[in-house]
Amino acid sequence: MGGDPRLTLQAVHRFGLGLRPGDLQKIGADVRDLFRAEVDRKVMAPLSGLPFASINEAAPALREFAERERMAREARGATRTAAITANSMGGTMGGGMAQTAPTSTPPQQPPPAVPPGTGQAAARPQAAEPPLPQRVYREEARARFHAMLEPLGGYTERLVAFWGNHFAVSVNKGNPVRTFAGLLEREAIRPHVYGRFADMLLAVETHPAMIVFLDNHQSLGPNSRAGNRRGRGLNENLAREILELHTLGVAGGYSQADVTALARLITGWTLVAPNAADGIPGTFRFNPNMHEPGSHQVLGKTYADAGNGFTVAGPANAEPGFERGRAALTDIARHPATAQHIARKLTRHFVADDPPASMVARLAKVFRDSDGNLQAVSRAVLDSPEAWSAPSAKMRTPQEFLLAAARALGRKPDVGQILQPLNAMGQPMWQPGGPNGFPDTVAAWASPEGLKTRLDVAAAIARQTAAGIDPQDLISNVFGAAASNETRQAVLRAESRYQAVAIALMSPEFQRR
Repeated sequence: MGGDPRLTLQAVHRFGLGLRPGDLQKIGADVRDLFRAEVDRKVMAPLSGLPFASINEAAPALREFAERERMAREARGATRTAAITANSMGGTMGGGMAQTAPTSTPPQQPPPAVPPGTGQAAARPQAAEPPLPQRVYREEARARFHAMLEPLGGYTERLVAFWGNHFAVSVNKGNPVRTFAGLLEREAIRPHVYGRFADMLLAVETHPAMIVFLDNHQSLGPNSRAGNRRGRGLNENLAREILELHTLGVAGGYSQADVTALARLITGWTLVAPNAADGIPGTFRFNPNMHEPGSHQVLGKTYADAGNGFTVAGPANAEPGFERGRAALTDIARHPATAQHIARKLTRHFVADDPPASMVARLAKVFRDSDGNLQAVSRAVLDSPEAWSAPSAKMRTPQEFLLAAARALGRKPDVGQILQPLNAMGQPMWQPGGPNGFPDTVAAWASPEGLKTRLDVAAAIARQTAAGIDPQDLISNVFGAAASNETRQAVLRAESRYQAVAIALMSPEFQRR
């Protein structure tokens, strides 16, 4: 790269999280080495201050919360019923004339005195603690945001965000997904970012957040023991999204028959029931009573049931019904269409909305040849010439913009200072409009309304931070010699320090990657 400042800035924006004061000096002559080292060493920022160590702690806590909420609702309902009954009885006594006891108004008591020196603020009641699902959601988001402020480069964290959006869930589904969305990312995605795609796929599809989000806990094999008893049937949501979004892609060559067959294979992939004698309620369980018997064919391959010679590939005590679902996912993960779909999405994310065909083909080949080794695929992204020669045509997403702004200004914002602007800019945390995640194209984020909101957010950030920022130092730290004359002049001619900071944050050099 030869130390070209424009290419260094482009690379940090394209593959990383943005520059902080002093980062340009730390990166050195060739920024490629920075990102390659992250992949080779599997560098990952630690998460701290987490509300629960794992789903095994979060699921029982959510169950207890739900039970308390249920009891409180019942108590409120009983109180209302008693009040209605009392009013009704009183209104029918004495031939329809309401009989009321004489009442007297108690004397007014003076308000309690406010301790000297505390003022009116001390007299206000403290805000109630958020309900458990919202509290966990915010703390998981805070841990993730702060982890993204730490790395010098941040390629690994960008990959975590990419895969988190690829395997999207939405907290709008309800309290279980709101509580478990962050856990899905840190338990099923982060550990496998440099592992095998098949392992990440299985971890995601068996995580309670995904099971609940796509309703697989409600899916019963029509001919299973539970299906015969309850008169309920198949739910194809999870199977369809596995094929359409998570693996093969919409043009991956599967049929509706493949969706139905895969849905049958993963019946019984559910959660431990609240009253189960064993297991942790709310965590993943395979329930053979819900599993559809018989042989099922997906993408031309037949997966026989245990009675028809299916060989268990898992541990000796593995449940055959679960293992053939696992086998189907493994085969789908290795399908050439999956390699093509993942390669195209990665290239679109990092390089261009219209992905260069040569880079897509190269990544797909690495994916196939390495059996879905994501460390090899992530390294191939960095080694692709197209990734370094393509112009900076992509636009930072709202989340990338906010984190880059925090890094550039040396801030460590609280979680509300991230979540609220994300909501305003249309990328609320773990809350896409559907299972296909947030869009990854310039058009999605560069609409006139979107740019106006982004400008408002940049102005608000500038007002909060400008007092301690020298705009000229900001240009030197964040853009270096890559800053255009137009940006330098605009910052220099700004009417105020706050306006100069806002201009820098909205400049093409900062917004584009």
